[in-house]
Amino acid sequence: MADIKPFRGVRPAEAYAAEIAALPYDVYNRSEAKEVVMRQPLSFLKIDRAETQFPDDTDMYSQQVYDKARDTLTSMINDGLFIQDASDCYYLYALTFHGRTQTGLVGCTSIDDYLNGVIRRHENTREEKELDRIHHIDTMNAQTGPIFLAYHSVDALQALIRNIQSQRAVYDFCSDDGIRHQVWKIENPETIEQITQLISNMEHLYIADGHHRAASAVKVGLKRREEHPDFDGSEEFNYFMSVLFPAEELRIYDYNRIVTGLNGYTVESLLDKIRSRFDVKELDAVCMDSGSGGSSALSGDSGSSESSASSGDSGFYPVSRPQHKGEIHMYTAGKWYRLCANPSLYSDDPVSSLDVSLLQNMILGPLLGIKNPKTDSRIQFVGGIRGLGELVRLADEIPDSVAFAMYPTSMEELLRVADAGRLMPPKSTWFEPKLRSGLFIHLL
Repeated sequence: MADIKPFRGVRPAEAYAAEIAALPYDVYNRSEAKEVVMRQPLSFLKIDRAETQFPDDTDMYSQQVYDKARDTLTSMINDGLFIQDASDCYYLYALTFHGRTQTGLVGCTSIDDYLNGVIRRHENTREEKELDRIHHIDTMNAQTGPIFLAYHSVDALQALIRNIQSQRAVYDFCSDDGIRHQVWKIENPETIEQITQLISNMEHLYIADGHHRAASAVKVGLKRREEHPDFDGSEEFNYFMSVLFPAEELRIYDYNRIVTGLNGYTVESLLDKIRSRFDVKELDAVCMDSGSGGSSALSGDSGSSESSASSGDSGFYPVSRPQHKGEIHMYTAGKWYRLCANPSLYSDDPVSSLDVSLLQNMILGPLLGIKNPKTDSRIQFVGGIRGLGELVRLADEIPDSVAFAMYPTSMEELLRVADAGRLMPPKSTWFEPKLRSGLFIHLL
């Protein structure tokens, strides 16, 4: 059964919440993060990515950078930009994006639940990516980025959440990308006990996003246990900050691929090989230029965000994205093709039946020579939220490239893989909207 607890959150003073809240640290490269901090001096990125406060030649993984992050938080607390609640609380965090709202419960979940499988995962982690956050958490003595968890909906919990949302929010603002962020504080002891009991009755929680942050928090907790052999399990380092959402409120976007080089094939010979496993049809495409905006070309986009509609990109775009499981759109040499997988390719296996697995196992590996998509420099991944415009732009910049637009992995597929104790291929899911960092901090 799941173990969750409230905590005394450190959070922005209400007047500064919109200025402090920032996208996750790993959304940006170094130069992009520095630009954000220069433009928005209160952005939490100056803590999550403290190298933004140093010259560009400073080693971003040096101890002085982590020390700067800790000192910056201390200074902002002393200046009244952050406050700490006087008692243990839960919080609700609602994000509204394109008319859809997802509401998560913010609390602290157990590192033991992560270790014993009560909290299930669907991705492997890489140690080199964990090390940065391990050092950040350990030096800060705090967790600054919540883990994005999902759960199977419980009617009693959802009713309780709706009741809390009828009260005044402590934060209510829209970020620059048009997402509305609302936060409610839950401090009533009876309500806290009800929530704790309802969560404790859940057999499993699922990591939707934040596998590396979770692994890092767990490793810091285990390190602290070694340093404090008399620990009793109640210490804050035994828990990591999480936001728990009902699975049916979440939406996964496509995660698309671009491969450099056709591995010795011509476009026609590659298509001939693909036809043995997929039905292939050239797609009608609409030309968009910097003056058209392109919204008409995307009318069949099923509500998907399409960044090219406002970016001014030029190029040819299919009338719609892939519309169902088993449909992949391929772009190369200025043309789009629809690939529909032969039904015989599917099985009851939860991993091999994923569209991203079919693409890897039937095309990327055997035909284009991408044996290990985690390490091969010839493949890059483009989140679907960036739109087909970005996919085309990047592909057109790379000679002899081929791009693949995917139908999104579903939450049902994610849960099925996690319940089977299996792992998805890398870059199988892209969640939107992204949780903001800086709205909640869990001190250890």
